[in-house]
Amino acid sequence: MAHAGIGPVAVVRHVGRRTGKMYETPMLLVRVDGGFVAELTYGESADWYRNAVAGGCVVALGEVEYPIGKIRKYPYREGIRAFGLAGEIVLKLLGRREFRILLVERP
Repeated sequence: MAHAGIGPVAVVRHVGRRTGKMYETPMLLVRVDGGFVAELTYGESADWYRNAVAGGCVVALGEVEYPIGKIRKYPYREGIRAFGLAGEIVLKLLGRREFRILLVERP
């Protein structure tokens, strides 16, 4: 589903900080004005997040790639609402509170 660009599933491509190896991490992302909202299930210690902050990343939705320029904290209220009512309910039940916006780099 992630490679096909179906639904909110996308692939985040990032390079390992130590290995230099390219990684692809499937994620649930929501498109918003200027970028994508991500919920940090594993917090800021997740490898994809640390790699992306250190060396950048690309969000791939199907055949389209979006280079990410910056990653910033995203307010809880806007972050949880970005996932729609069903997503909001699930995220609240799971106690998820950390959101980031992956800002698409403009040419």
